[in-house]
Amino acid sequence: MDTSKHTFSTLFQQLGLAADSDSIEDFIARYSPLPSEVALQDAPFWSESQAQFLEEGLEDDSDWAEIIDELDARMRH
Repeated sequence: MDTSKHTFSTLFQQLGLAADSDSIEDFIARYSPLPSEVALQDAPFWSESQAQFLEEGLEDDSDWAEIIDELDARMRH
């Protein structure tokens, strides 16, 4: 089991997205703010597999849940 602390970079890598700082900031700027009534994993910009990964990470309270929550918070501003 991988118990290392996940970062935005590792989350974006897991999602198959560019994971450098500029790309992450560009992604957040492009898709923010996410409406409060839309769950992060239900946002229209995710592929089916990305949405499933996010949903499972939150539902299972996996070791990814904390960084997914942080991304959710950043997407709301």
